[in-house]
Amino acid sequence: MNFAEVAAPLDKSGDQRKGLSVNVTVVNLAPCKKLVRVEVEAQKVDEMLETISKQFQREANLPGFRPGKAPREMVSRKYAKDIEDEAKRKLISEAYKRALEEQKLDVLGYPDIEEIQFSRGQPLQFAATIETTPEFDLPEYKAIPVKRESRSVTDEDVEKAVEVLRGSQTTFKTVDRPAQTGDIAVINYTGTSEGKPITDIAPTAKGLTEQKSFWVEIGSNSFIPGFAEQVMGAKAGEKRTVNVEFPADFVTKELVGKKGVYDVEVVEVKEKVLPAVDDAFAKSYGAESLEKLRTGVRHDLENELTYKNNRSIRTQLVRSLLNRINFELPETAVAHETRNVVYDLVQENAKRGVSRDVIEQQKEQIYSAATQGAKERVKVAFLLQKIAEKEDIKVSQEEIAHRVNHLAATYQMPAPKFLKDLQKRNGLIEIYDQVMNEKVLDFLQQHAQLEEGTPEVKS
Repeated sequence: MNFAEVAAPLDKSGDQRKGLSVNVTVVNLAPCKKLVRVEVEAQKVDEMLETISKQFQREANLPGFRPGKAPREMVSRKYAKDIEDEAKRKLISEAYKRALEEQKLDVLGYPDIEEIQFSRGQPLQFAATIETTPEFDLPEYKAIPVKRESRSVTDEDVEKAVEVLRGSQTTFKTVDRPAQTGDIAVINYTGTSEGKPITDIAPTAKGLTEQKSFWVEIGSNSFIPGFAEQVMGAKAGEKRTVNVEFPADFVTKELVGKKGVYDVEVVEVKEKVLPAVDDAFAKSYGAESLEKLRTGVRHDLENELTYKNNRSIRTQLVRSLLNRINFELPETAVAHETRNVVYDLVQENAKRGVSRDVIEQQKEQIYSAATQGAKERVKVAFLLQKIAEKEDIKVSQEEIAHRVNHLAATYQMPAPKFLKDLQKRNGLIEIYDQVMNEKVLDFLQQHAQLEEGTPEVKS
């Protein structure tokens, strides 16, 4: 039986349930988990069966009879099971909703319905296992002390940012001299460990075993720590043997702590060539002059600093709330959020180049970290929801539409198509929650007790 309707939000159909009397018993199975036993008197069962039988008779199309004119007894015999199923579904749905109203139960998700008894002339009996929102008293959430870092954008910050822009326009000139700090050595290499190819130890690490025309920046540890410094001073055509030890935080875990030996041939040495910092350079970034470029860079840095300060303040507010209260959480909500966090962690590792095999080996640690993170996220969600209810903070349709349009533009999708995709996967609820949480955090920040200083909680 499909009981999806049972868990639908209460609406005007509640008016039809006013005459429905139910006997309800609630048993606490665990924190946020209850067993709701419901009984409906036999008279209501018979009335519902009669109502559904009449509906079937009006719509029945049996051979030899005009539509809706077949005898009730014949229709009841032919559609007995369908009539019973429909009456049962409708009566359980109405009785379940009435039970929630009477007991004032705030249910999460769908119930697990177990039918115990349903037949003509007897009371309907069924049991619903449900999860409910946690019950707790809010801690004090106004005037929470938070620290804001007292710093501003300096001329030095601006110049560093301009240098970053300058670096993005770097060109490379091949030079006939030994490689020195800052140069790029273009090399061919093959690597071994313990006298055998590295892929024998780490099968997925093909790039660490052999590469042609590989670029290594002299003075950088971006490849393998200690590798580039052993190529310093080499000229094109020169061969060297490079010895390394793979560090404890190396991305390929099979190689951690092992020694590697690389046969290296320098193909070319390239010198970095940076553009002059002048008006022409500024115009390449759309600025009228170098002065205008610096003004724009300062503005961007100030916006970034404001964003970081706000994020830090909000992180402190959330951490303070979490530290002020403890309550039990619904298992299903935590399990659902754990799956989301696991997905995010796996995606993050994959973007960092961690292989599937390594992720599989780390699945227990990933799941453990995800569970803890999920519990905090669920707890924060319930806290913010309760603050929103107490302060009557609401989200308007205009705010939802604005967020949907903004996200559609971010993903470069037409807004109607993006909205349709959201509706298909019930994503509007997530959008609503995001906007609501931001509004509550805005409220908390407006009422926080701000102090200048270095935050103890990292953003």
